[in-house]
Amino acid sequence: MDGTDGARYLRIAAELRGRIESGELAPGDRVPSTREITRQWGVAMATATKVLTELRTAGLVRAVPGVGTVVADPRAGARPSTPAPAPVPSSGRSGAPARRSPRDTALTRERIVAAAVSVADAEGLAAVSMRRVASDLGVAAMSLYRHVADKDDLVLRMMEDVFGRWTFPEQPPEDWRERLALAGRMLWEAFRSHPWLAPALSMTRPQIVPTALPFTEWVLTALQDRGLDRWTVFTTHLTLFNYVRGTAVSVEAEAEAEALSGLDAEEWMTTQEPALRALLATGRHPLLARYLTDGYDFDLDRLFEFGLQRILDGIAALMADAP
Repeated sequence: MDGTDGARYLRIAAELRGRIESGELAPGDRVPSTREITRQWGVAMATATKVLTELRTAGLVRAVPGVGTVVADPRAGARPSTPAPAPVPSSGRSGAPARRSPRDTALTRERIVAAAVSVADAEGLAAVSMRRVASDLGVAAMSLYRHVADKDDLVLRMMEDVFGRWTFPEQPPEDWRERLALAGRMLWEAFRSHPWLAPALSMTRPQIVPTALPFTEWVLTALQDRGLDRWTVFTTHLTLFNYVRGTAVSVEAEAEAEALSGLDAEEWMTTQEPALRALLATGRHPLLARYLTDGYDFDLDRLFEFGLQRILDGIAALMADAP
């Protein structure tokens, strides 16, 4: 980037800063994406990226996974990173115990879990800590331990909360394939709505989440009496679950990458296009060049649905071959 482009990004950042400080762009409003900046100001993608980086460094904007870059709320920055000290008793006696905050007495496990889920949904599971959740609730961190044992316990209860919102229809579809497709799509929607959930679940050391068991029961019911032995039935259930979970693991990774870079997946791919075109121009990968000539419309939801149908095709073949 030459000096002209360097000065350009500072001017664009100053213009956006002015719109934020004047209130034209209010807290929570989306600011122009890198793609919009390149289009409106006629600059390169690298310059547009530096604009958003400048604004983030100044604390004026923040990246919200699934939404984009938005104007930061200045009040959020004023939130203390550590719990405030307990208030001094009004009696003034040095030995008198500190009064418990009214907010502490109103604290419930449900409120704690809901706050933790909100943090994880917006910023990822790594952002969840007892101190952070307490800060968001406006209580002392130690007060959380009266309701949850530790972060591992909190994460388990977060999973219970999310899966507890599931509602399978009382009258299931008659066709086994429709039943499994419904279960797979419900699980996918849960993972899409809560990007942290899929990576938090373990296949090798599965957590006991009572509210997730209806998924297992639904799938096993759809597969029973179809001519498959017990091992194949349960392994088929695990295969379906792990396919959905494995595909969804990319959701949190993408959300984190977007938050760090300020670029969504499409914008990031645009930055890679020149290098890819140069590679394909060598002629060493003719089939890849053929299939990417007009671009490939990567859609994670479409990819999931394609894979789901192939899983169901495989299950149908197993049933057809069953004795």
